[in-house]
This record gives sequence, structure tokens and C-alpha cells, in this order.
Amino acid sequence: MGSNANRLRKKWQDYSGASASIAEKDFYTTFQALFRDTEFVIREKPDEFSKIYVDVPLNKKELAAIYSPDQPIIRHGIFPDYAIDNTETKKIMYVEVKRQDGWVEGKTRAAGRGNAHERSCKFFTPGLQKILRQQGNIADDVLPFWTVFQGDITRDPCRVREITLWYAEFTAHYFFWRDSKNATPLVEHFIENIKPLLG
Repeated sequence: MGSNANRLRKKWQDYSGASASIAEKDFYTTFQALFRDTEFVIREKPDEFSKIYVDVPLNKKELAAIYSPDQPIIRHGIFPDYAIDNTETKKIMYVEVKRQDGWVEGKTRAAGRGNAHERSCKFFTPGLQKILRQQGNIADDVLPFWTVFQGDITRDPCRVREITLWYAEFTAHYFFWRDSKNATPLVEHFIENIKPLLG
């Protein structure tokens, strides 16, 4: 059973990874076209945070309690899906594109059990927000990231409520891209909500 479970797990990871790539490529292509000949640039997989965990100081008690590998850890960080840079103001907004299944017509409630939306919540942590704000030159009264949700999660009555509660008054910082064949609502959301934060 273990072997079959692992094979199915691998098959699922390959499938969901491929679907996420397609979604992210559509997002990237949309903004590449939108930003052509403007002060804005979109970057894939920005790597400025690839080592942020490496030198996190720990006290002696913590160091004594954890595993110390023979080789030093030289790469341990986060990689947002994208960064949108304003080359004039030097402000940066970091972007996550999360594609996930959800509970919609014809599916059971269990269809909404994925946790991609929960994994994106790491950006709400005080430590990461501080680092993203500093790097992105973003004001303290806004979030330094934008999350775009795609797939059935955008219509799931439970997940939509969770996300709405999490972001509270920061409605500019998430978008339910329900029809990924139509980029107009996505672009309009950027222009109305994210662009002013980068000015």
C-alpha cells in the first residue's frame, strides 16, 4: 500500500504542479504585456529572500536542542512567485498565485480540502512582513504582498469566507481570478488597488 500511495502522491504533485505553472504563466504573460514600455517590471521567482533564514540568531539553549548538520546551511528562504517593481519609485510588491480545487457544484465538500491558501499565510507573519516591507520600500500601513487565487477555490463557500476573514480590511491584497481566460478583471484590480501602492 505504501508504494501505491507514494505513486499516487507523486502523480498528484506532478498534476497540481503542472496546473499551477500554467496558471502562473498566464499571470506572468498578462503582466509582461501590460508593463511593456512602462516603469513597471514583473520578475519571476525573485530570489532576494533565498537566504533569509540562514543567519536567524538562536540562543545557546535552542542551538543545543536542534540538529546541527556537518555542512553549513547556505540556502534557506522563501521564493514568492513574482515581484512587481516600479523602477521609478523603487517600490516592490511581492505576488503569490495560488491555484486550488474547491467545493463547487457537482463536487463533494471534501474537494475543498487543499491547503495552498493556508500556505500563503506565511506572508502574514510579523518577521516576513518586516523583511518584505524593507526590501520593497512599502509603507507600514499596507501589506507588502498580493495574492491571486485561481481555480474552484475562488467559488468555494468555505474557502472564500476564510480568505475574506484573513485579509479583513486589506481587500486590495487578494483577488479571486475566477475566469482565467479573461484577464481584464485582474488587470483592473491591479490598476485600482496595487498600482497606487507602488507610486
